[in-house]
Amino acid sequence: MPPDPHTAALRRFNRTYTQRIGALDDSFLGTGRPLNVSRLLFEIGPDGATVRDLRERLDLDSGYVTRLLRRLTDDGLVEVRPDPADRRRRAATLTAAGLESWRDLDRRSEELARRLVSPLTGRQRARLTDALATADLLVRAATIQLREVRPDDPAARAAARRYFDELERRFPDGFDPGEPDHAGTFLLATSAGQPVAYGGVRPVTGDTGEVKRMWVDRAWRGAGLGGRMLRELEALARRLGHRRIVLDTNSTLVEAIAMYERSGYSRIARYNDNPYAEAWFEKQLS
Repeated sequence: MPPDPHTAALRRFNRTYTQRIGALDDSFLGTGRPLNVSRLLFEIGPDGATVRDLRERLDLDSGYVTRLLRRLTDDGLVEVRPDPADRRRRAATLTAAGLESWRDLDRRSEELARRLVSPLTGRQRARLTDALATADLLVRAATIQLREVRPDDPAARAAARRYFDELERRFPDGFDPGEPDHAGTFLLATSAGQPVAYGGVRPVTGDTGEVKRMWVDRAWRGAGLGGRMLRELEALARRLGHRRIVLDTNSTLVEAIAMYERSGYSRIARYNDNPYAEAWFEKQLS
């Protein structure tokens, strides 16, 4: 089978970059610690972090994180204690020595980055910055974690709140969600443990389902995550037995309307009493 040029380019970049930043060294950036331990130290940071957050942020299993934390605690850099906000969870915080090591790691990382880009011209640096920002966004978008959640899940509530806040900012007369209707089945997309996209499907009548509260974090727009979430919601609707999907939106949300039209949705007459809706769409699910 001929090589895929897309995966070949990504693998080539991985080989180039891991060598240049010293990821293959036993002592990352001369700190005396390998990359995995250094990365965990950096993620704990001056503010500390719960062990659960560290697992989700770095996508590591519990046993592996525990072993890395033991290395840091044995070195006197980290303390792991019950989380004051929830005694059922454990929280990792830096000791005074750990904070100094964190600052040293941050300084060494900055110095290496400066050395890597110093031979480039200003124009080349600008190109590199744009290219890396795009690559970072697209790789993160390709590796999101998608799961079905209950509407009362804390992460789902956080995503819904951000969705409502955006509508409040964008609608000319603001937005009042009132008492939100939690009926339906919802999907949550996360990256590094943080919500980046959300949406749900609820039954309307017969074989028709409705897309509700579809939201994508503003920082992630332009990476195709909105289109992917819409496709995932359509697949969810099919699993729920719907053969037709409908949705409503406000004319202010021009990007969403354009995406619906690109995705094969057709405008229809008003089908609900949503006071904020100004456009209604449907799509037959094959």
